[in-house]
Amino acid sequence: MNKPLWQPSPERVAGTHMNHFIGHVVEKHDSEVRDWETLYQFSINEPETFWNAVWDYCQVVGDKNGERVTENWPAMPGTRWFPDARLNFAENLLKFRDDRTALIFAGEDGSLRHISHAELYEQVARMARALREAGVEQGDRVAGYLPNVPETVIAMLAAASIGAVWSSCSPDFGVQGVLDRFGQIEPKVLIAAAAYRYNGKTFDCLERLAKLVEKMPSIEQAVVVPFVAEDMDLSAIDKAIGWDEFTANHGGEIEFAALPFDHPLYILYSSGTTGVPKCIVHGAGGTLLQHLKELMLHTDLHRDDTLFYFTTCGWMMWNWLVSGLAVGSTVVLYDGSPFHPDGNVLWDLAEEVGISVFGTSAKWIAACDKAGIKPAETHQLDDLKAILSTGSPLLPESFDYVYRDIKADVQLSSISGGTDIVSCFALGNPLLPVYKGELQCRGLGMKVEIRNDDGEVLATETGELTCSQPFPCMPIGFWNDPDGAKYKAAYFETHPGIWSHGDYARMTERGGVIIYGRSDATLNPGGVRIGTAEIYRQVEKLDEVIESICVGQDFEDDVRVVLFVRLREGIELDDELRDRIRKTIRANTTPRHVPAKIIAVPDIPRTVSGKITELAVRDVIHGRAVKNTSALANPEALEHYRDLPELQG
Repeated sequence: MNKPLWQPSPERVAGTHMNHFIGHVVEKHDSEVRDWETLYQFSINEPETFWNAVWDYCQVVGDKNGERVTENWPAMPGTRWFPDARLNFAENLLKFRDDRTALIFAGEDGSLRHISHAELYEQVARMARALREAGVEQGDRVAGYLPNVPETVIAMLAAASIGAVWSSCSPDFGVQGVLDRFGQIEPKVLIAAAAYRYNGKTFDCLERLAKLVEKMPSIEQAVVVPFVAEDMDLSAIDKAIGWDEFTANHGGEIEFAALPFDHPLYILYSSGTTGVPKCIVHGAGGTLLQHLKELMLHTDLHRDDTLFYFTTCGWMMWNWLVSGLAVGSTVVLYDGSPFHPDGNVLWDLAEEVGISVFGTSAKWIAACDKAGIKPAETHQLDDLKAILSTGSPLLPESFDYVYRDIKADVQLSSISGGTDIVSCFALGNPLLPVYKGELQCRGLGMKVEIRNDDGEVLATETGELTCSQPFPCMPIGFWNDPDGAKYKAAYFETHPGIWSHGDYARMTERGGVIIYGRSDATLNPGGVRIGTAEIYRQVEKLDEVIESICVGQDFEDDVRVVLFVRLREGIELDDELRDRIRKTIRANTTPRHVPAKIIAVPDIPRTVSGKITELAVRDVIHGRAVKNTSALANPEALEHYRDLPELQG
């Protein structure tokens, strides 16, 4: 049995929200609940009681208007939660209105900006009144083409206070990528930055904004944030007005619209690498309740905490991060490169502002390890109590790196979910130990099960991650999908009535979860399913390899494994290195994992949110068109995979 890398002290356990929530459940609902295991079973066996308890414990601002928790249970999809309730998402995130710090914005240039809860409320009030006077009503779409700055949060909260639907993407999207998203939902107001900064360079956005306004006739007002712009000439942009002018002479108290629990709040987008992105609509109540559960119970976020996640506003972790305001925590926004001027920039920020919960991607943690960054030796991280990681499976070696080179006494929570649910299926748990390579537990109220292709539940074998019971943060639908056909096909086609998430995973004997990668990118040589993460784990141990991408190539009536590697500068992929890569994979996995071909490439394609795109590479090597290259941050990288002679025999 593996020894835990970390386990909480009794004193730490006693002060956690999870421990207090167990006491709440025992007192109010079920005296048989006594620990994590019985709490999880309670959340699955008594879902209505459980989610009612989450509402009460997390002090949701709203009115349940009766006792009904569900309607049409257990239809999946089709169950409605709190069907009689009324609430407002923005009101919940703005319920703290004192002088404590609500937002800290850190720019790549080292600048810091603090906004108190009282100041945030006042600025949201100004924007909300301005949006109302611009004609924004319940159900209208307000879109943000913005960096991760306070104005993005302010605009979202203002839209939500009215009952408008918020959608955002980061300014590194090109014009077509934005049109593929916002063009489908037809926003009435578009809010954009004049420019943004990345890796020491400033990028102008006004030319692209002019084209977007021209190509989206639904836009009645374009509001421009004067971010890092030396000169902001809006004369060439139709319907444009500066942020300060737009919000001038407004304010007062916010008129929070009392809305149904499932009123649309956010529209998020699938990656879009296999076609035009799906527009996924999330409801206000389900998003709020799920985020509060995850932030307070699973992350143990308190009012005194400072929460950070490295994200853009085009990734669902931005939505998750901002919900920390509902706990009254300080939320830290960072915009820029995480490696400019060097790989210590985020650790410098963590030390300077006292970040207690630090979130990032698995790839960034691995990159820090590769770069030899050792915050434990260079930084005072006394406030840091938890590190969160998502975006891709966190390699076991990265667990070792965190505890060796960042901090020994820290809860490392690898979490996994997705844009589809704007939250997680598997999470951290402040009551449980951390084991190498494992996500600590399934989320409360999420009946996560691993299934084979025949739909049978697997105890500890590898298969498809599914959820067999409704949960509040399921999408309320897809945009422009009136009969729900696209929605059902996306999640319920494989196993009718059961959510199939598209992750290849396994439950451990102790209730942890191991994610092996996307099941649609699973390799299948000789009919044996292999998760790509198992190969990446071994390859990226080697100092010569910066990163890799692995796909299956159809070859001679079978599938063969092809591995592409990006190497350190000055390193050549010779027979000796190929042999070492193969031996490393064979020694630590199985012979079937060993790639038939290993090919060096100068770049690896990834989405704008930073995820490598195995499916796009697979399409290219098979001579198929990649349907939506505008979803990629570096579509030119695909040319390195086209017509490779090494793949012809």
